[in-house]
Amino acid sequence: MTMPETSATTAGTVGGSVGGAAGAEVLRPHAEDAFADELAALAAADDRPRPPRWRLSPWAVATYLLGGTLPDGTVVTPKYVGPRRIIEVAVTTLATDRALLLLGVPGTAKTWVSEHLAAAVSGDSTLLVQGTAGTPEEAIRYGWNYAQLLANGPSRDALVSSPVMRAMAEGMTARVEELTRIPADVQDSLITILSEKTLPVPELGQEIQAVRGFNVIATANDRDRGINDLSSALRRRFNTVVLPLPATADAEVDIVSRRVDQIGRSLDLPGGLEGIAEIRRVVTVFRELRDGVTADGRTKLKSPSGTLSTAEAISVVTNGLALAAHFGDGVLRPGDVASGILGAVVRDPAADRVIWQEYVETVVRERDGWKDFYRACREVSA
Repeated sequence: MTMPETSATTAGTVGGSVGGAAGAEVLRPHAEDAFADELAALAAADDRPRPPRWRLSPWAVATYLLGGTLPDGTVVTPKYVGPRRIIEVAVTTLATDRALLLLGVPGTAKTWVSEHLAAAVSGDSTLLVQGTAGTPEEAIRYGWNYAQLLANGPSRDALVSSPVMRAMAEGMTARVEELTRIPADVQDSLITILSEKTLPVPELGQEIQAVRGFNVIATANDRDRGINDLSSALRRRFNTVVLPLPATADAEVDIVSRRVDQIGRSLDLPGGLEGIAEIRRVVTVFRELRDGVTADGRTKLKSPSGTLSTAEAISVVTNGLALAAHFGDGVLRPGDVASGILGAVVRDPAADRVIWQEYVETVVRERDGWKDFYRACREVSA
């Protein structure tokens, strides 16, 4: 989650990442660069068996994700706050020949977990296929350098490897984001890769065989069912791990606080931990509207159309910190987060605005210690 900065170099590309990927000019270093010190310390302390071509043992990968203190005193920061068993099952899946599907509602850290798993297992989180409605089959299989193809015909030199093909050849972990956003016929190009561990190249009369260490981590939003559902044949190739929303308000406040503090430091914003009261308020509002009931269980609420995820709470608080830094006194206050909450809640201007106004008048107005927040909400909702 943190983004340390050690170099200002940004020219050149190596292994899919910008040169000096943890550099001072890089807005978001890859996980393997941002947490290079932790990964190195884990590798040095790790004396447990490692699967072929893994940088760390399964125990060390889980420690990297969940956090802990090493024998030499190195503190490994938690990348995921949630049930330990979820991470253990995910890591164990990658140590077998089954691919891993991380499933959950938006904002449950699927992409975040995917990136850090790949960084810890392979030392490279950049072998990525970003799923969209326009993702072509070439993004998963391979493409061609058409200048060489027209000049010399099909050859290995003319073939352009996809991230998945590279991962197969090098025994690494490939990532496929938003799998259910990809058209169904393109999704199914993964079936042979995952079942036979081969990628036929009929134009050359050859095939690429995966070497040990190869695997795939895919993510999918379970609210996208019906867009491009996975075929039963493809789903069988995955072990599915569901990432839940934070179980308690305290857990969600902890996640938001950590992430906001880290993002804030990378953007030179005031410390997010100084605004813990407003962070807790944002989390409370999101959880109550998401659950359809107030925290004390006394008042039923209507839920808006948005997801009001932890990721959105992080965004609201980060934007509030920026407002406080550039147009306030540097301290996060109710007025800094009110507009962000309004934008997150009111996605459908007709229905959601009524739900929000009802919540403000029946819950926020009557809650002790929330008078400033109530006034800020009234001001931005006017």
